[in-house]
Amino acid sequence: MMERGFYREKTGHKIERDRDMISFANDYSEGAAPEVLAALAKINFEQNTGYGEDKYSAEARALIREVIAAENADVHFIVGGTQTNLIMIAAALRPHEAVICVESGHVNVHETGAIEAVGHKLLPLASPDGKLRAEQVDKLVYDHVHDGAFEHMAKPKFIYISNTTELGTVYTKAEITALRQVADKWNLYLYVDGARLGSALTSTVSDLNFEDYPKLCDAFSIGGTKNGMLFGEALVIMNDALKEDFRYIQKQKGGMLAKGWLLGLQFKVFFENDLYLPYAGKANEMAAKLADGFTKLGLCLAQEAVSNQLFVYLPLGLHKTLQKSFVYEVQNREEERVLVRFCTSWATTEEELEAVLKACSEAQAE
Repeated sequence: MMERGFYREKTGHKIERDRDMISFANDYSEGAAPEVLAALAKINFEQNTGYGEDKYSAEARALIREVIAAENADVHFIVGGTQTNLIMIAAALRPHEAVICVESGHVNVHETGAIEAVGHKLLPLASPDGKLRAEQVDKLVYDHVHDGAFEHMAKPKFIYISNTTELGTVYTKAEITALRQVADKWNLYLYVDGARLGSALTSTVSDLNFEDYPKLCDAFSIGGTKNGMLFGEALVIMNDALKEDFRYIQKQKGGMLAKGWLLGLQFKVFFENDLYLPYAGKANEMAAKLADGFTKLGLCLAQEAVSNQLFVYLPLGLHKTLQKSFVYEVQNREEERVLVRFCTSWATTEEELEAVLKACSEAQAE
């Protein structure tokens, strides 16, 4: 039985985080990096043009184009990840076209049917590690076009992947290149949800750089919400066919922030001061240290910790003890153990890691 969220053991009711608990629930529990808050405070009484047409957004776009080495990229700033995915898909697809993703994909399990709400069917495929494989996409589209009733079904058109994935795994350059080749073969769009792109780029198993994404993707996002900004995603569109009238659709879908400079300034601060990758790397580093500590205590990791999402099996007794003082996500419950996710962030401290590891050690000694 799958369980998600934070639950009180006896009642099963979802609860809010207690003020004195340490949270590893996600990577957006804290406010924002000090550099962002300082910059926002500095311009607080400035008057700026709205809807992303301000000077800070323009400077941020230029910085992002420079970092990704793509002068022809269109860059749009949107408040949240779900809005970004929804607007991009709504802009790309005709009414009869569908999205290919994995079963654990964010658009499939964590967006409350947002994609279906704008009229597009999802075609989820099984993946134990959260990564979509080129051969899966190839077979799905082949089967579709060779089905005599293909015109009676939604047409596969859009490949959705996230990096990192919902399971904390990271795509290699070869894997995304293979997806690009399949997309070209069948005339599909390839989109990367980069809500945790910083974590992917700084992962010890990653061989992808910022410059690779414009070459491989029709569009991708650069997440800020989960990497030290108050809120915000930068949507980068490379395919010219997807650029026309995008702002019309962004506005129509509720994704055009009136105070757009609040988004632009945050990305300007991060990329002007080279903060994006260091903050993401810090989150990964904290997860790796926590994973090492769990392993030394004899706990079983579900998989190698290569990003800021760490999945570990906790004996049921240990879980009951830890949840009194720490917040984390319950993924799956077995008879004698629970699979949980610890998510570290740009703001996670050594002291917080030491606290949870000490609590584990003390509980084991009882």
